[in-house]
Amino acid sequence: MNAREMTMKRRTIAKAFTIAAVTALVVVVAPTASADDKGCSNATLKGTFAHKGTGFITGPGGGPLAHVGTITFDGHGGLTGAGILSLNGNIVPETDTGTYIVNPDCTGTFTSQLSPIGITGHVFFVIDESGNEFQLIGTDPGTVIAGVARRQFPAGHSEQ
Repeated sequence: MNAREMTMKRRTIAKAFTIAAVTALVVVVAPTASADDKGCSNATLKGTFAHKGTGFITGPGGGPLAHVGTITFDGHGGLTGAGILSLNGNIVPETDTGTYIVNPDCTGTFTSQLSPIGITGHVFFVIDESGNEFQLIGTDPGTVIAGVARRQFPAGHSEQ
């Protein structure tokens, strides 16, 4: 075998190893990519959730905050809710209307207008417990609010 044949043979072997390595990488990465897509959508939150949150608002008129209520997701990006808000010891019944987006990785955001106090709140959330719960945190500047929401009537239970 001459030097030219040896060089061609080495190049062929190198190309084969490169193709094998790229193929192996694709086989390893493809399941990881689909694992990130857990299949959540706006429909994942369809139904009524009982929620509570606590925190602090730092701006004027702020103070310690606690909230308990229900929030109903329509499965298409709309929400409504009602509850009781305690802000700096002042108790206020409130209602909510807004919109939400659920990402395929089961994270999402919602925006809600609280009446009659005239506040618009923004929230980031992560869905867990097979869609029966989500963890939430307020994302508005000057707020420190976190909470949890659980499906009021999980699958397998009837609403009474």
